[in-house]
Amino acid sequence: MQKQIIPSKMAIFGHPIHPQLVHFPVALLLSVVLTDILYIWSEDFFWARAGIWLAGAGALGAWVAGIVGMLDLVLVPAIRRLITAWSHAILAVMLISVASLNWLSRIAAPDEAIWPWGMYLSVLSALLIASAAFLGGILVYDHGVGVTQDKLAPPREQ
Repeated sequence: MQKQIIPSKMAIFGHPIHPQLVHFPVALLLSVVLTDILYIWSEDFFWARAGIWLAGAGALGAWVAGIVGMLDLVLVPAIRRLITAWSHAILAVMLISVASLNWLSRIAAPDEAIWPWGMYLSVLSALLIASAAFLGGILVYDHGVGVTQDKLAPPREQ
């Protein structure tokens, strides 16, 4: 059985841009959880400062990746018809909002913002990342979103 494919409009030489852009914001935002824990444990201002930079770069990177992903959602009718795509987009908007709030709340006093609300927002961001990533995987592996014909493995014999 041939798998359905839904090529991305936001692609370079057949490679979708959105999946290329999400890795850095994901890594940066997940690292904020670690810097928050290390600050709470050590009370070293270095970790608060590192956290604000990670939160800011992660939030800004998430905005860029989110805009590219939203363009694919809007420009490709086959993607718009998928409930999973809308669910992924809603979780991504929630994530970008939480990550942006987390970053902005730290600007005035990075160390004072960490406990309890900064930590809560960091962990909430991590949970939203996991949920959105799970749905993103379903979009690629189950629905063939962003996959091109020449990248598909041949069907296996049963």
